[in-house]
Amino acid sequence: MKKLSARRRHPLAALVVLLLALACTGGLYAAFAPASKAQADETAQSLTIEEGKKLYTVGCASCHGTGGQGTSDGPSLVGVGAAAVDFQVGTGRMPAQQPGAQVPDKPSIYSQAQIDQLAAYIASLGAGPAIPTEEQYSPEGADIAKGGDLFRTNCAQCHNFTGKGGALTHGKYAPSLEGVSEKHIYEAMQTGPQNMPSFPDTTLTEQNKKDIIAYLNAVNGEESASYGGLELGGIGPVAEGLFGWIFGLGTLVAVAVWVAARTAKAKKS
Repeated sequence: MKKLSARRRHPLAALVVLLLALACTGGLYAAFAPASKAQADETAQSLTIEEGKKLYTVGCASCHGTGGQGTSDGPSLVGVGAAAVDFQVGTGRMPAQQPGAQVPDKPSIYSQAQIDQLAAYIASLGAGPAIPTEEQYSPEGADIAKGGDLFRTNCAQCHNFTGKGGALTHGKYAPSLEGVSEKHIYEAMQTGPQNMPSFPDTTLTEQNKKDIIAYLNAVNGEESASYGGLELGGIGPVAEGLFGWIFGLGTLVAVAVWVAARTAKAKKS
């Protein structure tokens, strides 16, 4: 009796074996391969937050609390977001030299890398506005005229018509916006530092903020037209005739009073 011939292999058997081998190889690679890009980014972010916490403990915790919860000397930082940190520390307002009605800007004592670390740590305490990208605050292609309308409606009451600044109550003041970076102006609108109200995207859209920045660049830039005379904080040029009336007429009045006093004294004697 003849032996049964060997069963023929299915034509796709070799392909199945090859796929299984590749799957096993892929599984082994996944098990032993280096961490993925997402894991690497997460690790880097954790290290950034840890470094930011160290900086915070040294320079901020004495006023804002060890966990950012706030104290009698400083408000809570939970939920203020990274943008608030980038503005306050980037403009040198924080750490503050001393408490007061207004914290002035000054040269920052931190590098931008350290500011980013502090911002990452504060952002980890609670959700808040993120640091804007250059695309968000760049005034390229913005509407300067519309920005002027928006600025005069929402900002001129405190900052003057062209951002020269102005006095407020109880020792407070609206600082001048000349020389302030576009990013910091955007962050100030987004976060509302100190006495300033915040203007989130629901109030002033991203495009609105860009329009305002473009307007400020136009009226305070080096190429801005100046028609002579003092500008009175952007209200307009003051003609030299005004000085003639104020000082010339004032001098005449003073001389007249002096002459009258001398004449009356001479008559008495």
